[in-house]
Amino acid sequence: MHPTGSTLRAACRRTFLGRTAGLGVLALHRLLLNDLFAAPASGRRAGTRGVVNPLHHAPKASRVIFLYQAGGPSHLETFDHKPVLAKMHGKPMPESFTKGQQIAQLQGRELVCFGPQHGFRRYGKSGLEICDLFPKIGGVADQACLIRSMFTEQINHDPAHTLMNTGSIITGRPSMGSWILYGLGAEAEDLPGFVVLSSAGKGGQMQPIAARQWSAGLLPTKFQGVKLNSIGDPVLHIQNPPGVSDAAQKDSMTTINALNREAHKTLQDPEILTRVAQYEMAFRMQSSVPELVDMGREPKQILDLYGAQPGDGSFASNCLLARRLAERGVRFIQLYHRDWDHHGGVKRNVELKAAEVDRPTAALIQDLKQRGMLDDTLIVWGGEFGRTPMSQGGDGRDHHIKGFSYLLAGGGVKGGLAYGATDELGYAATENPVSVHDFHATMLHLLGIDHKRMTVKFQGLDARLTGVAGEVVKDILV
Repeated sequence: MHPTGSTLRAACRRTFLGRTAGLGVLALHRLLLNDLFAAPASGRRAGTRGVVNPLHHAPKASRVIFLYQAGGPSHLETFDHKPVLAKMHGKPMPESFTKGQQIAQLQGRELVCFGPQHGFRRYGKSGLEICDLFPKIGGVADQACLIRSMFTEQINHDPAHTLMNTGSIITGRPSMGSWILYGLGAEAEDLPGFVVLSSAGKGGQMQPIAARQWSAGLLPTKFQGVKLNSIGDPVLHIQNPPGVSDAAQKDSMTTINALNREAHKTLQDPEILTRVAQYEMAFRMQSSVPELVDMGREPKQILDLYGAQPGDGSFASNCLLARRLAERGVRFIQLYHRDWDHHGGVKRNVELKAAEVDRPTAALIQDLKQRGMLDDTLIVWGGEFGRTPMSQGGDGRDHHIKGFSYLLAGGGVKGGLAYGATDELGYAATENPVSVHDFHATMLHLLGIDHKRMTVKFQGLDARLTGVAGEVVKDILV
């Protein structure tokens, strides 16, 4: 029997939960309180279309895997070869480059050129120059597009993360994954459309990553990212507690949803129907998530390709998990790999980071290609900014915003291409500069979205991922 409005008023949700199926329902309730597994406010199941329907133009990509290297990787020890800087090593940095420029911790100090700490070589038929520490990425050079002329506006980590993720330094704006899920909708019915994973290794300072970086901001909470744990249960309390069967769990969910629908009749709050869908998604995830993270059926050659040891929480294991998420229809997958903040010991620290990310990054590209998924999956590799061509503490590099590198692959991007350039010392983007807004505009374009047309009214203005700027970088597109 479904409860009446008077019954609803007499039995609040908290009281109901305390008197029914126990920990299993409480676990489900905890997920809902955080609005983790939302579906559209209309109450429809996941797998529905987004607001950009039909798409503004034919898409090249249908999903994004963003390999976010948090902390600021040095472009000078990854993808931007600077032999002139090597010759200038130990000499004063020419004032013509730095006068009046924003510098982080080196402000007011003597600026000395710090040459690349590792060699470069050419890879593939395209002859892309890539640091010697990344031979596996070099092996997929002909599938990669290196943007060597990225620049950003924020020189400290948190605001730079916020700008890169949301297109704004103002907290509370939607993340790019949320915008994409809002625009395109979800493909998966039993997994969230926007999933976040994180890993940490060796080689730098452990900078925090705040959950607001995958927030839905001013969009409904159903579009925010869902962070899965890389070690242990991917979602807390994903298993039913002893004594609670699937049938009992489903019965509890059905009753709770009936209460919620009665509440919606009275209050007409769309978030109530969102919670109904959240319960349903959480229940389905109790079956889909354990299967997702069970890599026992992955062939040994695939585990070896990635260098993955399932369950270890490594970047390699997360890359393999990202492929599995992509196969199951997740729209936006973001992997945060930390410890790239090399204010000291950059030579050794980049060696450590390269050992962690080179193999799995290349493996993800190879694996998607052999499965026929690379053409419609956009892979992005990069961080919030780069590092200075000047030394810090004799063997490190400071934060740098004037020029750094990004790697893109698949999803309608030209392979074997180096686009843009920094000056001879790697200080500033001088040829075809690409802003954060340009990057976002290009990513949306590849997904079939015109960044100027996907907007939401907020405080009387049309809010969008790219703000009032951004141009599609057409020269890198197939």
